[in-house]
Amino acid sequence: MKFIVSSSSLLKHLQQISGVINSNTVLPILEDFLFEIEDKKLHIVATDLETVMRVQMDVESKDNGRVCIPSKILMDSLKNLADQPLTINIDKNFAVEITSDNGKYKVMGENPDNFPKEPGADDTTAFNMRSGALVTAINKTLFAVSNDDLRPAMTGVYFELTPTSIQFVATDAHRLVRYKRTDVKCPKTESFIVPKKPLNLLKNALPDNEDPITISYNSNHLFVSHGTTRLICRLIDARFPDYKVVIPTDNPYKLIVNKVDFQGSLRRVSVFSNKSTNQVALTISGSELQMAAQDVDFSFEGNERMSCEYDGEDLQIAFNARFLIEMLNAAETEDIKVELATSTKAGIIKPTTSEPDEELLMLVMPLMLNV
Repeated sequence: MKFIVSSSSLLKHLQQISGVINSNTVLPILEDFLFEIEDKKLHIVATDLETVMRVQMDVESKDNGRVCIPSKILMDSLKNLADQPLTINIDKNFAVEITSDNGKYKVMGENPDNFPKEPGADDTTAFNMRSGALVTAINKTLFAVSNDDLRPAMTGVYFELTPTSIQFVATDAHRLVRYKRTDVKCPKTESFIVPKKPLNLLKNALPDNEDPITISYNSNHLFVSHGTTRLICRLIDARFPDYKVVIPTDNPYKLIVNKVDFQGSLRRVSVFSNKSTNQVALTISGSELQMAAQDVDFSFEGNERMSCEYDGEDLQIAFNARFLIEMLNAAETEDIKVELATSTKAGIIKPTTSEPDEELLMLVMPLMLNV
């Protein structure tokens, strides 16, 4: 089989799906891209057995056919080629010959019959949402996902579907993020957990715009389609913790601070904190917020104060500064509101304003104060 394709266009499509491929794979064929040509359309597939990603592009070709090509050498060669048409020839032994304007390159392909089959979309339920809305949901939740493989339910984002909304929840037991959208209508009330890796791939592959995307799912897999890009991933087979019980309903003290100033202070003060806890103590009294961090082992100490709006009793509470900084990134408003109760009760962080069809709530557990 033989086809002609633009080198830059091919590289762009490969980069979209190359993140699926693991560097240390169980099967050598998982290091390959599967190329399938049908009716002048080239379909390229990458998989790690858990996640499958496919893209489609137009090529000049008179033949139909399939071949597996090693991903690393193909990507490395394309990165070093100027934009030009490439002629790619594959013989019956799967040897691949790439001809450019002034060069010829050969690589040994593999039998496409050995490439894993992708899961079938049987008994799926589907709904639509905007591409930008899903990208936003992933950006606002993914950072709070746990990396603890002993608790698999927490290593993904929990999708909670209802006929009037969709909620995305992530937690690592120290913090929790719940992001809700009311502009998405789902066919029925259901829930499932999507692993971190495919969500990262989607975040990079989907445009942050108004394009419609189709999300469908069955008991084992999630299918996401946008234009010529399609992702399939296996869902996490575990029960997500009952997160609603940890969200306090009565945090009477309200603290409002400028997000950028608060984040800047936390970054500066946390430099002097203990590196294993990143603990920063907040002392709030009247309209002043004091931040203090220390590392007793090295005699490091850092203090800053800033003005704030506070409605409540004087309070001292400690948090992991890294967690707070990451959570503040998810709140896209000038000021943020922190709801507090006591030094041992979780704090709730919310943006002061939000779009009419979205709602963001973040919870962070306090640390024991160094008295």
